[in-house]
Amino acid sequence: MFRTLRENGPALLVPAAWIVAGGAVLDVVSTRALFVAHVVMSLLLVAFVAASWRDMTAGVLRAWKLVILAGTPVTLAGVVGFAAPGGIAGISADVFLAVALYGWALLPAPAFVYTGVRDAVAPRAYYFAAACSVVGAVVAALDGAPVAVAAGLFVVGVGQTAGILAATALY
Repeated sequence: MFRTLRENGPALLVPAAWIVAGGAVLDVVSTRALFVAHVVMSLLLVAFVAASWRDMTAGVLRAWKLVILAGTPVTLAGVVGFAAPGGIAGISADVFLAVALYGWALLPAPAFVYTGVRDAVAPRAYYFAAACSVVGAVVAALDGAPVAVAAGLFVVGVGQTAGILAATALY
């Protein structure tokens, strides 16, 4: 059962994460809920990479292991941003939150490209995911209005969900 969760969990967690993030931007989801989500996601990332370490030693899986390893401190930056709303060590909480948001929007993009290069079956799904990650991050960053940020996160979420669903369905 644990293996099934490891193999299919990301296909549920990726869209859920972007829906919750977008909901928080639009004040539909509380910052407390987003804080809890960051704590839970940090724990899940560590558990996932620890459980999958030996399976992720080469090729595409190694690329994704690197994304998870880099993404763990990115997610923890979000935890810090929520836990210390006044900032910490002279760094504004907004900086920590931006690291978490834009980190997860952009970190998977190179791995999606690499996966597309290595996968002859569905490379377009991964290129689409990479493009949406970058375009969505740019849209979110260009205009600080909540609706614009949420629209950017929607683009990121759609693309990354397409990429992870392709991977889950094919493998």
